[in-house]
Amino acid sequence: MPMHSRALAALALGVVSFSLVAGSPAAADETITLVERATTDTVVDTGPKGDSVGDILPFANEVYDEANAKLVGHDNGWCVRTVVGKAWECIWTLTLEKGQITAEGPFYDTADSVLAVTGGTGGYDEASGSMKLHARDATGSAYDFVYNLK
Repeated sequence: MPMHSRALAALALGVVSFSLVAGSPAAADETITLVERATTDTVVDTGPKGDSVGDILPFANEVYDEANAKLVGHDNGWCVRTVVGKAWECIWTLTLEKGQITAEGPFYDTADSVLAVTGGTGGYDEASGSMKLHARDATGSAYDFVYNLK
């Protein structure tokens, strides 16, 4: 085999080997379905009286299993009003037994939202993916959180 053919074959083998290792997921995909009971949500009116851009919505709520029966963790975060009557931009940390998961993105007043999972700790170290948020009722007393982790 000529020298350049051996070099090309070695390069091809190296690329295939690298692709097999680099293309492997660090962890299996995981879906976590939870219910947040929004008992502490309070809007802090920072601008003109009433709903206005810049208002803040801090919270620290209990989070339950998919059946909304067993307490499994807590969340802690805040949102800033970005579009009056329509949208907030939020960031929070979900704390579960295995570790923490952080999420960031929009919260819509009257529609489901999808936020980015931006990281995690412990069993969720280097987590990524998305989190779908769905209001369980019109009063905003509870929300379904579906974390699709990579």
